[in-house]
Amino acid sequence: MAILPIATVGHPELKIVAKEVTREELASAEVQQFIDDLIETMRHANGAGLAATQVLRHQRICAVEVENNPRYPYKPRVPLTVLVNPVVTFLDDDKFDNMEGCLSVPGIRGQVARNTRIHVKAWDRFGNDIDAEVRGLTACTYQHEFDHLDGLLFLDKVTDPGTLTTWDSFNQFHHDAFVARAKALVAKHGS
Repeated sequence: MAILPIATVGHPELKIVAKEVTREELASAEVQQFIDDLIETMRHANGAGLAATQVLRHQRICAVEVENNPRYPYKPRVPLTVLVNPVVTFLDDDKFDNMEGCLSVPGIRGQVARNTRIHVKAWDRFGNDIDAEVRGLTACTYQHEFDHLDGLLFLDKVTDPGTLTTWDSFNQFHHDAFVARAKALVAKHGS
């Protein structure tokens, strides 16, 4: 496995909309190796997720995993999930003002309104169907990764530019209030 370089804000290829993956492509040794590398890169960078576009591969593939993540200690556990060609449907209008960070936007966080209940259809890395309802902070994480596949960064969806903050300032001035809201969301949705 290899650690792949992660593109950062300003790189023009982060704005490219990823293409769907065929079953034949997904089954190839080359794409399976890429998925291994994507997972390894996400884990190495302590990401809660990573999309193929962030490592300059323009296929609709992303990975999500949260387990004792030092960047997001308040997030509920999410087992490793690889999503290929994900399609999201919002199940209601309930939103959460999430303070997001991103491996492609190092050192910055900002508030993004995310739906708290979504339905996701995708394939796993082996082409098996995923058909699931995802709620709470986990739904926020999924939406963040899916945005990458559409050429969007969380900066494109910040609801109030006044919420942009460095990670240090977030930890000093905003952390406790946000974590209290995040824990309430997790308690409400169980995820």
